[in-house]
Amino acid sequence: MTGSTQPTIVLVHGAFADASGFAGVIRELTTAGHHVVAPPNPLRGLASDAAAVRAVVSAVGGPVLLVGHSYGGAVITQASAGLDNVTGLVYLAAFSPDAGESCASVQAPFPASMLAATVEPTPYDAPGAAGGPDLFIRADGFRETFCADVPADLAAVMCATQRPLAAAAFGENATAAGWKTIPSWYQLARHDNAIPPQAQEFMAKRMGSTLEEIDGSH
Repeated sequence: MTGSTQPTIVLVHGAFADASGFAGVIRELTTAGHHVVAPPNPLRGLASDAAAVRAVVSAVGGPVLLVGHSYGGAVITQASAGLDNVTGLVYLAAFSPDAGESCASVQAPFPASMLAATVEPTPYDAPGAAGGPDLFIRADGFRETFCADVPADLAAVMCATQRPLAAAAFGENATAAGWKTIPSWYQLARHDNAIPPQAQEFMAKRMGSTLEEIDGSH
């Protein structure tokens, strides 16, 4: 892709999932002729996760459209700051904290989501994280919290294979915000049970994003 004028689309997944969640989107984009990369998001800490994504984006030989879902939005927010090849940021029901904010703090002023009641910590420390437990979504609340629109059998597979988020990552403050200088688009999920729709709207409007709403879940 070196020297290409068509942006490479880099898809960054969020917590409780991996890049396979973008499978349908990747098929559509590649069929339409786009080059897509969906790197793993370590989910260990905001700074380290952003550094991992930043390394991938920096290695792309051309412009990049950086897309983040859920916690992945916080990652692309920090990872994109100061990267000259990032031409746009796309947030899919995602966090977009300002510098000095965390995913936890930016949504704190709004009504708590269902996730607050269905997430639970592990009794052990999160491997590779700064300290504290990992977070999982309980099986009895996974589908309604995370993917209420998908078939129950697919939701069961997603639940069994969910990748935990280190609790430390959820409370870690961003140190930079690429959306302050990079154009952004935001897709708001009106029936989101993981990130309050009111918080999504606040973040999208604060960024001055081109906003689109869907009548769907997280």
